[in-house]
Amino acid sequence: MESVVDKFLRYVKFDTSSDEESNTVPSTLKQLKLAGQLSKELSNLKLKNVSLDKNGYVTAVLPANTEKAVPAVGFIAHMDTSPETSGKNVNPRIIEDYDGGDIVLNEQKNIVLSVKDFPEITNYRGKTLITTDGTTLLGADDKAGIAEIMAAVEYLVQHPEIKHGDIKIGFTPDEEIGRGPDHFDVKKFNAEFAYTVDGGGIGELEFENFNAASAKITVYGRNVHPGEAKGKMINSMLIAGEFMGMLPESEIPAATSGYDGFYHIVSMKGDVDRTTLNYIIRDFSQKKFEKRKNFIKNCVSKINRKYDREVIKAEVTEQYKNMKEKIEPVKYIVDIASQAMRESGVEPKIVPIRGGTDGARLSFMGLPTPNIFTGGHNFHGKFEYIPTFAMEKAVQIIVKIAQITEKNYSNSF
Repeated sequence: MESVVDKFLRYVKFDTSSDEESNTVPSTLKQLKLAGQLSKELSNLKLKNVSLDKNGYVTAVLPANTEKAVPAVGFIAHMDTSPETSGKNVNPRIIEDYDGGDIVLNEQKNIVLSVKDFPEITNYRGKTLITTDGTTLLGADDKAGIAEIMAAVEYLVQHPEIKHGDIKIGFTPDEEIGRGPDHFDVKKFNAEFAYTVDGGGIGELEFENFNAASAKITVYGRNVHPGEAKGKMINSMLIAGEFMGMLPESEIPAATSGYDGFYHIVSMKGDVDRTTLNYIIRDFSQKKFEKRKNFIKNCVSKINRKYDREVIKAEVTEQYKNMKEKIEPVKYIVDIASQAMRESGVEPKIVPIRGGTDGARLSFMGLPTPNIFTGGHNFHGKFEYIPTFAMEKAVQIIVKIAQITEKNYSNSF
């Protein structure tokens, strides 16, 4: 049996960055290379109904090996990585018996994973860590989840004495740009409930997530030769700066935690004639979420009134909602995951997701889908790392979820 670490190290070699500016499905064709590899591996494991559809979604079924009527359980992870940091030519480093100090990721560029900046890393003293080389992201979000699901499935195939119901597998494209469930066929997947394996540190178990929207702010200027600009030029970049200054400084990701919401600028591009700002808006409370969206629009209105013309426009688009309302009526699926963690020697940490997963939208599409950890930290950037023992625990927990569901639950529940 190939270890979960070996699988992970293979998968991160695939460049699968998604692209928010693309209109194709998937947003980048390179995601199909990993999709093809995964569908091949699932077929080699003799799973049934292995499918790679035209949109890049991979699904398969490990059939039940019990005579009991138990719910079909799904496990889902996404293939794409964040476009915020390069995922090309990922070169993982393996740090054995971590000594608890700073880790030099790239000596030439003086890139250091420091204890001062990331103090939680000291929790893994004596463990084996996988880090980046300081030039790319690692891709644990969510190739660790893929590797953990694949390793668990392989283990169940090789250990038929472990009884389970139907296990449904799903790998999706474009989660990082909010499109993961766009073409996910819940009816075809045919699971009673599922888990995304897409969380952070070991023990995380989540069934609450942000309400989410994107805001594209476009500022229109007027370019005139600077020598003749008095009373004529309108510099879109300066107006963009006005807008940015209207948003509260304390409500950004770097200044918030727990159930705090935020405004987050993710990109900007501009010149005198035109500037574009791309924001994401997040809050757990639906009421506060609505207030945030309205605040953006009110700021735009104030600026337009100031200039007595439409110099700025906001396009606010909802992305996903807090899954809590869909999970609470079937809270037993969270209990199953909690029990699986405890039986695997991991204390569950039920925390809100300060982000989103495919499970948020899938829950509103009729497939309740909480989220369990992958073990990784500092996703989306060059300081990303993952302890190998956490990946191994995630594999155990996936297997345990299948066992507990078969033992304790029936379709008459």
